[in-house]
Amino acid sequence: MTTKDTIGRQRRGRSIAMTADEVDSFLTVEKTCRVATVDGDGSPHVSPLWFVWQGGCLWLNSIVRSQRWTDLHRDPKTAIVVDGGAQFSELHGIEIRGTAESVGDVPRGRSHDAALADVELEFARKYTGTDQFVADGRHAWLRVTPTSIVSWDFRKNRALTGR
Repeated sequence: MTTKDTIGRQRRGRSIAMTADEVDSFLTVEKTCRVATVDGDGSPHVSPLWFVWQGGCLWLNSIVRSQRWTDLHRDPKTAIVVDGGAQFSELHGIEIRGTAESVGDVPRGRSHDAALADVELEFARKYTGTDQFVADGRHAWLRVTPTSIVSWDFRKNRALTGR
């Protein structure tokens, strides 16, 4: 499923929805997402996390001894929000609903993994400004495959911007 396919399902707020290209650009630049999971008792859990958007999937580098990791291995369904803006008329963001699965070693070792090479390079460039990803033996990769993407960009709302 492509970004365009998942965005095409958005019904409400189409006038302020981001295009597929805007979604891709936004997710490439923004640095922090909030990952929602459900624990074993059915209680919600939300945590901030760094991410990479690649190949139409959100890639999360998560500590394997975290509540998030435990929750997603018990129930892989998740909702993730990435947003920005300070004033109401500037608010813009994306909610991704999807399914998470671990990819590669758990925890991530230092050996080369071709399936993760591009993701790790992009992660290193985004967060360290280098081409060197260093696995710390505490994190591993989760790939979230979107089932839906809903976006909003209040900067497109003429009533709020006066344009």
